[in-house]
Amino acid sequence: MKKTLKKEGIEWIRTILIGVLLAVFFRTFFFSTYVVEGKSMMPTLQDGNMLVVNKVSYQVGDLNRFDVVVFHANKKEDYVKRIIGLPGDQIEYKHDKLYINGQFVDEPYLEKYKKEINGRQLTGDFNLEELTKEKSVPPGYIFVVGDNRLGSWDSRHFGFVKADTVVGKVDLRYWPIQEMQTNFSKG
Repeated sequence: MKKTLKKEGIEWIRTILIGVLLAVFFRTFFFSTYVVEGKSMMPTLQDGNMLVVNKVSYQVGDLNRFDVVVFHANKKEDYVKRIIGLPGDQIEYKHDKLYINGQFVDEPYLEKYKKEINGRQLTGDFNLEELTKEKSVPPGYIFVVGDNRLGSWDSRHFGFVKADTVVGKVDLRYWPIQEMQTNFSKG
C-alpha cells in the first residue's frame, strides 16, 4: 500500500511538472498574456482588459495593416497599438480621413468613437513627411497609432517602430468575459 501511494505521488508530481513545463514553453514561444494599461486604444480596448497575444503569427507570416499588436516600446514597457503603415506606405490624414499611398482607406473601428465626440475631428491632419521627415515608412519599420487618436502616444509622437520589436498580434480579449472578442483588424 505504501509503495502504491508513493508511486501515485511521484506520478502526480511528474504530471504537474510536465504541465508547468508545457505552460512555460507555450507562454515563452507561442502566446503571452497582457493587461491593457491606459486609454490609448479606446474604444477598441479598455484599461484593464486582458489579452492573449499570438507570438507565432509574425514569425511565420507578415505584419498586416490594421492588426492590433503589442511591441516593446523600451526596455521596461510594451505598448498595444494598431498598425496603419507598412514599409513603403505613404500615410496622410486629411479632414479625419486616412489615405495610404494616395487612396482613401476606411477605418470602421473608429466609428463608435467618432459618434461619441459629436462631430469633432478625431485625427488631426498630418502626413509622414511633416512628422518624420520621411515620405514613406522605411524598410523594417511600421507606423502605429492608438484608436483613441485624441489621447494616444504613438508613432505621430515617437516615430516609426522597428518591426522586430513586435511581440505579436492581439488574438483575444478574454477579460472582461462579457467583452470577449477575437478579431481586432479592420472592424
